[in-house]
Amino acid sequence: LFNIVGMNVSRCLDNHDDSWNFVSRELTYYLDPETDEILHSWQNPWTGETLTVMHVSNNPVQGRQPFQGQYAAKVDGDFTTFAFDLFSSYPNPLADDARFVDYSPQTLYQAVELFKLTVPTEALRDSNTTSISTVILGWNRLGPWVPWMKMGNRAGQLIYSASGRKLAGFEELPQLLKEQIATRIPAYRHAPKARIDSENITSWRYFKQHFDAYLAGKQFPLPDTGESPSLLN
Repeated sequence: LFNIVGMNVSRCLDNHDDSWNFVSRELTYYLDPETDEILHSWQNPWTGETLTVMHVSNNPVQGRQPFQGQYAAKVDGDFTTFAFDLFSSYPNPLADDARFVDYSPQTLYQAVELFKLTVPTEALRDSNTTSISTVILGWNRLGPWVPWMKMGNRAGQLIYSASGRKLAGFEELPQLLKEQIATRIPAYRHAPKARIDSENITSWRYFKQHFDAYLAGKQFPLPDTGESPSLLN
């Protein structure tokens, strides 16, 4: 259905209590599969309806992790791969609102995300290395239709398949992302400096927050001119 391009800008913050906070913002744009241009409207091939495209603009995405414990990895000579398989299941935030019956009426949100992060084994074993610059990413996701596709209770799933890498900085991003961040959503140029006093944003919560703008055919992501309003040290 689409090509995609995306990024995540993140930071790890030491809590000085044997744990750290992971704070981040993430973007994914849905692109025309033939031209790779950003899609602002999309004709649903099953319903024939032309719909506003709501790109992934999640700010913040954050969590708390312990220092203690072990992280399983597969060592294959010069390279080591960490696999993180995430199985999400929680109440759909749109299910209790009659406005969203045609968009996402399911009681339960369920999805699977499969991450693989590959790094040089030598860097892992170097006790003087505090940040590994060479990281190769594989990401796959199986989840429900996103709300803006207006698929209601129709059977089906979306499969995402992507690869990527850790970048040295903003200038290494694809041109499309650099232009969007520079002109519309500058908050995504940097990771949060502290944990944000807010629930994690998902495509479902973002859809609920900006449903009126979606119906009005606004261009997404909506402009974001600065830092999220409330930060926690």
